[in-house]
Amino acid sequence: MTTHPRVLVSICARKGSKGVLLKNIRPLLGLPLIAHTVRQALEWPRKTHVLVSTDSEEIAEIARQHGADTPFLRPEHLATDTVAKMPVLIHALEQAEKYYREKFDVLLDLDPTSPVRTVEDIERGWRVFRDSKKAVCFSVVRGRKNPYFNMVERGADGHVRLVKTLEGSFASRQAAPAVFEMNASIYFYTREFLLSNPRSLWEDDPEFFEMGPETAFDIDEERDFLITELMMQRLLERNTTS
Repeated sequence: MTTHPRVLVSICARKGSKGVLLKNIRPLLGLPLIAHTVRQALEWPRKTHVLVSTDSEEIAEIARQHGADTPFLRPEHLATDTVAKMPVLIHALEQAEKYYREKFDVLLDLDPTSPVRTVEDIERGWRVFRDSKKAVCFSVVRGRKNPYFNMVERGADGHVRLVKTLEGSFASRQAAPAVFEMNASIYFYTREFLLSNPRSLWEDDPEFFEMGPETAFDIDEERDFLITELMMQRLLERNTTS
């Protein structure tokens, strides 16, 4: 990686949403949801350009109003609820390099449904990604449930058992091996990895970095909006009084 790598920030936001209707432009603390992520991306000093990939002119216009670039609308075959994320990112990178007429070293993908993240979270992830020298690095949060302790499944034989087992048993979740949840917030990819047309990020040997439980929250359903708004209000009040 070069001393001063060119970093494209992508924010992918399609108009369809089954969990929460029109969630990417729904107001949150007085701003459309996507605007929070656009502002975080613009504030991060290492970004080269901030680009929104969407199939909606309405989302594109809102993104432009808050400072992001929207040089294309995503084609229909990349805007369904069954399409994988990797083809969307590859398309965004290829279109961005044509539009800006330059090559990028890194693509940083920020999910608009994680508005509680901070610029400090992005910077911490960048440092882990850079130092790891891996092609992929993503954010996680410490698991609230643990497959070694309190997550079970029913096997093909009909019996219920722990998802994962080791010799012996654990008296508490804290004593079990640490596990982490992918929190759908921050992803770093090298250009070379994306242009190899991977089907998923697991085709490489990825790294992860941990986010705190307060800033790692992801909006997936209606109640998450209420929780997120309360969390963001609390963080704003804390920063105001500190």
